[in-house]
Amino acid sequence: MIAIGLAGALGAAGLAGLAFAQNRPESLLPPGFDDPAPAPAPSPSAGPRSPAAPQAGAQAPVPGAAPDVSGSPQPQSLPPLPAISRDDLSRLPSLAELEAMSTEELDTLLGLRPKSDMPAGAQRALTRVGVMAADEGGLPPGALANQSDKLVRAVLQGTQAPMVSRWGHILMRRALASRMAAPLSMDPVEFAALRVGVLNRIGEYAVARAVVQDVDTARWSPALTQEALTAYLASGDITGACPAVRQQGSQRDDGQWQMWTAVCSAYAGENALAATKLDRALFRGAAPRIDVLLARRFAGAAGRGQRGVQIEWNGVDDLNPWRFGLASAVGEPLPDGLLAAAMKQPDGGYYARSGAVLPMLPALQRAAFAGQAASEGILSADAMIDIYSEVYADSAASGDPQAHASALREAYLAADPAARIAAMQRLWADGAKLGGGDGYGARVMTAYAAARIRADAAHVTASGDLIAAMLSAGLDANAVRWAGVVEEGSLGWALIALSDPRVTEVSQGAVEGFIDGDTSDKARKSAFLVAGLAGLGRLGMDDAASIASDKGFDLSRRTRWSGAIDRAAQVGNPALVVLLAGLGMQGTSWSQMTPLHLYHITSALNRVGLEGEARMIAAEAVARG
Repeated sequence: MIAIGLAGALGAAGLAGLAFAQNRPESLLPPGFDDPAPAPAPSPSAGPRSPAAPQAGAQAPVPGAAPDVSGSPQPQSLPPLPAISRDDLSRLPSLAELEAMSTEELDTLLGLRPKSDMPAGAQRALTRVGVMAADEGGLPPGALANQSDKLVRAVLQGTQAPMVSRWGHILMRRALASRMAAPLSMDPVEFAALRVGVLNRIGEYAVARAVVQDVDTARWSPALTQEALTAYLASGDITGACPAVRQQGSQRDDGQWQMWTAVCSAYAGENALAATKLDRALFRGAAPRIDVLLARRFAGAAGRGQRGVQIEWNGVDDLNPWRFGLASAVGEPLPDGLLAAAMKQPDGGYYARSGAVLPMLPALQRAAFAGQAASEGILSADAMIDIYSEVYADSAASGDPQAHASALREAYLAADPAARIAAMQRLWADGAKLGGGDGYGARVMTAYAAARIRADAAHVTASGDLIAAMLSAGLDANAVRWAGVVEEGSLGWALIALSDPRVTEVSQGAVEGFIDGDTSDKARKSAFLVAGLAGLGRLGMDDAASIASDKGFDLSRRTRWSGAIDRAAQVGNPALVVLLAGLGMQGTSWSQMTPLHLYHITSALNRVGLEGEARMIAAEAVARG
């Protein structure tokens, strides 16, 4: 069960800082959040000095007077050179070290490195950071400009896990990619780093990379740099990070940074220096041997004269993002069982989210990750079709991937509608094998195939599954064609009652008819239906409260999180509502979502103009509950 807590007071808006925990509430904020240390008093600065008065007996030069040629010319006195101590001399590099230095290192030593790699006139402003403008579907740019930095920081830092909802994920991605101004008193670079961190944690590495690239590398903070490296590595763009790595130079000295600087040196044409750096990292134990070997293999593709590298996996019993990313980039197969074992770890979802979108992997390998990525919202229905179309065309494909690709082709192209439905049902039944997840990825990849089935009473028994598949891709206009075919109280009826934009009211009797036939675990679908209809304003609160009381859940209970999201909706702040909704939708299963959270999320989204997203989230909850 998701538990949400808020801590601390929030300025004039009266909102509170947030805390998120799976087992018990805990503060998200560091010590001293509510009582920050006073800023140090500024040191007095010296005022402008008046010109020094001439000394007694000194004669001022006369303008236009002839120079004194009676004697030797007197040169102007120069300021004395700074004294060089023995310690300074001992720190100077030797001739051999100077010869081994790259141009970049010499520039750093001599103070010749520019502070920015962009000309002053080309540097980007930080007033708004992001890649999606409001007229492209982004959220209002000033939505957070007058919001307290404490609340926004707490919400973004507290969002540590992916969303249980595919549509919640899509909405969160949209908010985090929007071109927005930073909250009050927050550094825009910190705001960018916090947003990119959430994008990385939900698996949107390509979007995270795009947001990072909207900030000039010279302005990157250590936090933004680390999140950028995560995004570049997970998206397979190893050399894309090189401008920042070479710009920052020796600001870091950890093992991964040393390997990255070596790779970037190789791709800058400094092959001998790259080899020296990697040898040094291996000799000093800065990084494990396998990590250095993979970096050597990747760097070796940059130029001639590189030594052959034999990757040795002996003794390697664990996987990490560096090994996965570099091995994928150089086409090095992973040992049997290493990836499977890694994906069973608590952070194992990383490999599915990254592997599903790595462009260098063949479709057959990406298909092994596609189901989870689609169910979470990373891959679209079109992307799933593209992957399995390539699998179908691959003569080496066999087993489950080949069978799934054939079934998908039949679902779209079979002449008989019944045969198409049968092919989809095979995919839905086998959904858990389509690249992991809970099987919802199979619904996503058949969304357009389901929309091609004509609404007909002959297919009414499959209507609920067909409508659920359509709504996974947002095809609500196709789904509502079944409104006159589905039986009241059925799954198809419930999904249309939530997703049809024309529905304004649903009777309590119809809802109770659905409840009577609900066979889901703990009647979760019924609870989500009631919460969704109430949040969308389609079921009166008195009726909803009565049903909720009978089924053992409470929609009137108040929490600090519910108070915060309701207040954000009350003041009409869509960006803050989305961030708070994302905080409340974290989890790995819909069993962690509560009707109370679903009610407040759909209600708040509906009130700030995101009614379409609210409908899709509510329908998804019933379909997956």
